[in-house]
Amino acid sequence: MNRYLLECCVDSVESAIAAERGGADRLELCANLIIGGTTPSPALYRAVRANTHIPVHVLLRPRFGDFLYTPAELNILKEEASYFAKEGADGLVIGCLTPDGRLDKKAMQEIISLAPGCHITLHRAFDVCRDCFEALEDAKQLGVGTILTSGRKNSCLDGLPLIRDLIPAAAPVHILVGGGVNASVIREFLSCTGAAHFHMSGKKELESGMIYRNPDVNMGLRGISEYTVWRTDEESVRQAKAVFPDADCASSTVI
Repeated sequence: MNRYLLECCVDSVESAIAAERGGADRLELCANLIIGGTTPSPALYRAVRANTHIPVHVLLRPRFGDFLYTPAELNILKEEASYFAKEGADGLVIGCLTPDGRLDKKAMQEIISLAPGCHITLHRAFDVCRDCFEALEDAKQLGVGTILTSGRKNSCLDGLPLIRDLIPAAAPVHILVGGGVNASVIREFLSCTGAAHFHMSGKKELESGMIYRNPDVNMGLRGISEYTVWRTDEESVRQAKAVFPDADCASSTVI
């Protein structure tokens, strides 16, 4: 089995199909990728499952913003974990923090306990915790299988030195490199780290099909056009996958 893995983060059926066609080994499914991702709807999950044939890990995140959750939000996360596990999700992508920036082990254990059989990824809450090596040990105790990280920087290239140190320290947990990943970034990481798992969206901007447009109304975040659609670019995924040694042998030990 090839040890390399390319995961694509998608928030639509169209992006999921493009990612698979480009050679992605696995999907991270979310909604609202433009704001970092939130929990996808059951209907989106079912549609992606019906139209793709690779493992799907589901992001659980009730809202935009930090990872300090209220009791009501934690109840939602637990209900979602139970639902997606029963629906056959291959994995869940989660992360909860305490006010002082540590992993909320109690909350995470409660979520994990409701998803037997699901691979657990700790998302980039890891990148904003107070001590990443303490969080790494806590994650191991929780049974986390993968940690998604940009090395505590906005870009994984800036976080490369830390990621290089995390990879041997994390074993047997997989370090999943994210934050600006593309073909050239993968090439650089392969040349100077032991990284083997990479996470990308490969997104490109598409022009909306709307002909009539009202320029005086903005429905979302300022500075983001209402008439731009973000989609995964199949060719960007294909180029990234081609960087892996023995890429034609594809796919990794997919989990």
